[in-house]
Amino acid sequence: MGIEMPAITAVMARLDHPEISLAAHGGAAWPLALIIEAPIIMLLSASVALCNNWSSYQRIYRFMMISGFFLTAIHILIAFTPLFDFVAQGILGVPDEIVEPARISLRILTPWTWSIAFRRCQQGVLIRFGHPEAVSIGTVIRLCSGLSVLAIGLLVQTVPGYIIGASAQTVGTFCEAVYAGIRVKPILKYQLKSLPAGDPIPWKTFFAFYSPLALTSILNQIWQPIGSAALSRMPNALESLAVWSVVGGLVFMFRSIGFAYNEVVVALLDQPGSSLHLRKFALNLFKVITGLYILVAVTPLVYYWFTNVSGISPNLVKIARIGFWFAFPMAATSALQSWFQGAILFSRKTRGIPESTSIFLLTAVVILGFGISFGRITGLYVGMIAFSIANITQTLWLWNRSKKVRTFVSERDKNIVWEPL
Repeated sequence: MGIEMPAITAVMARLDHPEISLAAHGGAAWPLALIIEAPIIMLLSASVALCNNWSSYQRIYRFMMISGFFLTAIHILIAFTPLFDFVAQGILGVPDEIVEPARISLRILTPWTWSIAFRRCQQGVLIRFGHPEAVSIGTVIRLCSGLSVLAIGLLVQTVPGYIIGASAQTVGTFCEAVYAGIRVKPILKYQLKSLPAGDPIPWKTFFAFYSPLALTSILNQIWQPIGSAALSRMPNALESLAVWSVVGGLVFMFRSIGFAYNEVVVALLDQPGSSLHLRKFALNLFKVITGLYILVAVTPLVYYWFTNVSGISPNLVKIARIGFWFAFPMAATSALQSWFQGAILFSRKTRGIPESTSIFLLTAVVILGFGISFGRITGLYVGMIAFSIANITQTLWLWNRSKKVRTFVSERDKNIVWEPL
């Protein structure tokens, strides 16, 4: 999935008016779409953790369908009414030249929220019942579908980049959702339904588990529009918004390696003897991500990426390279966050997760506010510094709040040889 946004930005950068398209889609429409679908992102973790019988799956599925409907309705309300002008200009404060392109981009992304909700619910079941390869296949289908749209855009050359980018994401996620729905059917029929019958998870228990996760997801995603709003109010606003998604896409490629580990921890930590191996793997993953990131940053690879792969103009490359350096902690902490957060999810006492995200946001807002007040530093630099420092404070809080459960599983596994189920 980390390849998706770099591919989109690379195509938009090669079509007419690249700065407008990059800023409109990556700096305005995309952050808004993210915050709208944020409440259902953690359905993957909920599905992995809670789908232990057919009745519970049906209850989570029902929740997914209802929430997907309401969130899509909110998306339509913003994208197709004058509310968009208030959000884009009044709240985000984006430059006037990208308002209409961003509006069109957000409209094209309308099916995106429901597609994400549906596929994450089904992917949780696939992971829980030992079929993680199906998730990878779904991601390949998503990429191939999206890349096909991007290829058409490059061949035609007359369709604006923001339309091509939004269409690629919409088509890709929809195709991935269709595949997840088809692939999960035999799992539901032969594995989930064959389990001993049980009562559905009570709504009160489900919401006690899921509400902190949904809040965490909202807080996690709100940094994107907060960042866009802040960058719009600092020097070099259009350039910063244009490069925002370009740098963010490359950073996310490194972060996604660590993010994927969260569901691994949730799925395996209840197995006796697993904690020592999971902790060791998290540390090794941290080292690998750090090493790869530094390798790209200190060699001509980063220049090659922004120039030849992303295809942005030379004046934007300079800004992007510096911003990429400032974003280093965002990538480096992802594996550790997944280990600590997965341990908290395992305990089912999930309050520490939204707490950590609140600390993340508070740190970022303070630094962004300073950048706006100071008014002399390029917005992208302030944004990357703010969110990097915020990631460090968030990781430290997760470390502290997961200490108790990590000590528990460590004591549990002292003299146990792990035999994966």
